[in-house]
Amino acid sequence: MKVTTKNIENYEQEITVEFEWAEVEKNKKKAVKLLAERVNIPGFRKGKAPIQKIEQYYGKGAVLEEAADILMRKGANDCIKTYNLFPVTQMVPKIITCEEGKDLVFTLTYTPYPEVKLGDYKGIEIEKVVEPVTDEDVDKRLNEMRDHHANLIDAEEGGSVADGDFITLNFVGTVDGEKFEGGEAEDYPLTIGSHSFIDNFEDQLIGAKVGEEREVHVTFPEDYHVKDLADKPAVFKCKINSIKHKELPALDDEFAKKASKFETLDELKADVRKNLESTAERRAVHSQQDKVIDTAVKNMTVDIPPVMIEERITVLIKEFESRLQMQGMKLEQYMSISGTDMDKMREEYRETAKESLLIDMLLDEVAKVEDIKVEDNELNTEIAYMSMIYRTNPKELIKVLRETKQLQNVYATVLHRKARDLIIQNSNAAEKVEETSADSKSADSATEEKNQPVEQNLFEETKE
Repeated sequence: MKVTTKNIENYEQEITVEFEWAEVEKNKKKAVKLLAERVNIPGFRKGKAPIQKIEQYYGKGAVLEEAADILMRKGANDCIKTYNLFPVTQMVPKIITCEEGKDLVFTLTYTPYPEVKLGDYKGIEIEKVVEPVTDEDVDKRLNEMRDHHANLIDAEEGGSVADGDFITLNFVGTVDGEKFEGGEAEDYPLTIGSHSFIDNFEDQLIGAKVGEEREVHVTFPEDYHVKDLADKPAVFKCKINSIKHKELPALDDEFAKKASKFETLDELKADVRKNLESTAERRAVHSQQDKVIDTAVKNMTVDIPPVMIEERITVLIKEFESRLQMQGMKLEQYMSISGTDMDKMREEYRETAKESLLIDMLLDEVAKVEDIKVEDNELNTEIAYMSMIYRTNPKELIKVLRETKQLQNVYATVLHRKARDLIIQNSNAAEKVEETSADSKSADSATEEKNQPVEQNLFEETKE
């Protein structure tokens, strides 16, 4: 087999492969056998007809073409193994010469995995910026706690709607004097100030009393998901059925006892500040570590073929579609509601796809250069953790992953994590993030699940 390679346009590479006629003639026997198994020749068992009979039935050209197909598949596989190729697209064959008595010549066109040149990925230094916790932050958190423990009490007779009130109302909406779908409800619950209704709908109800009827005038947004209503003025006839005011508890020692394990408000405040500071610290460490990886990506040199970005966009949209299905919604419904289409969605995902692809390429190359390996026990641990997340047992999850051919993705996830850890540990962002009690509880549960037995050598097929 003779092989020559050249780069062509659009990031593609073309391999020209040549097999001598003797090799073609040898494979004609295999071709005859394959063709014979597809048809019944009178007087012969299936698959046993001689070459002369097969050539009479199919024609000599068909036998030669079948032999060429066999050699083209062999040529593609041999090129990949011999020259350590990593095609990111399927190899497309094209016959140049396929004639009786002549050498077979054909080309294989494909997009190769691009060359990745690592820059500095060790010794990266990024400043850790911890946002200070202010008194206002503490007060905001305390008020959120008060809001959570608030009581809803009926408004006094003659009372009116105020910001923050919880009300129920009837409404009928019209556009150009005509009712529209979804524009009518009875005893609809609404929190004033939640901005769950369009435009300034809620503001126009402030001051209304129970039983009072009001006309609310609004305009639907230009990008409203129902295109027939977009940018159109509407009138809603509303009637207030009930009004409940929020009664916030006093911020004192009694509240501290009710809302926490502490006896005094000062103790609660100190704990709130401590938690906010811990959260700010964790956020700062995560941000610092993310910036280390971003810097390593910027230090790397690679020219990504557009087809890889398009494929990653497709993967991201499929993942989004799966999340929608878990919520009982189809992608088509989402696009209709959000007023988008597939072309717009793909464009919205383009930058995210490119960023995630660059990070994966960085981690793959670091893993190769640093000779990072993934052990079976690490993969088993990952499977056990995933089974806890998906609330299934490891063996059932393994079965699904095999059926959907996702085992390699699990392998890549662990490999990338180890490569990322290596980069982080060799930077000034190697600090471990302190876990909260809730995090620790989750970690303990995961450990318990991880310790469940999982069959050994599970991922041998992913390493081939």
